[in-house]
Amino acid sequence: MTQTPVTLRKPEATDGSALNALVERCKPLDTNSVYCNLLQCSDFSDTAIAALTADEDLVGFISGYRPPTRPNTLFVWQVAVDSRMRGQGLALKMLMTLVQRVATEGVTHIETTISPGNEGSEALFKKAFRELGADYDTHILFSSAEHFNGKHDDEMLYRAGPFTTMTV
Repeated sequence: MTQTPVTLRKPEATDGSALNALVERCKPLDTNSVYCNLLQCSDFSDTAIAALTADEDLVGFISGYRPPTRPNTLFVWQVAVDSRMRGQGLALKMLMTLVQRVATEGVTHIETTISPGNEGSEALFKKAFRELGADYDTHILFSSAEHFNGKHDDEMLYRAGPFTTMTV
């Protein structure tokens, strides 16, 4: 498979609409409003990363934030990779680049939620945790019955760390 060159950078507010379209193409990701995507690309740009082709096509995005009560943690909200870019290691490259950026600001842990059976996300994060030399644990953060009225799968919290900037 031929690798498509991409540029990784902090998102900008002008990426919000393209992010909304990317997430819509990346089923089964939950779509958010364009306004929410604008906020992810502006107010949360320090904890997000965008992947663009040479013609400025947004083909990958990771959104995240640092929970106020756990500033040493990067919570990864969504990982979106356009279908034509899958199988090239883009998700891992974006994640590791983002972790390297936030590690310089004191982040030593990563959290994310993954629905059971989402093998792609489980594989991505487990590989990242191995590369970071970080142990991880899991538990149900939001249950289907208790939090989603049975209309959404459980969300399993994966928490990994600590890691240091030297291992990133």
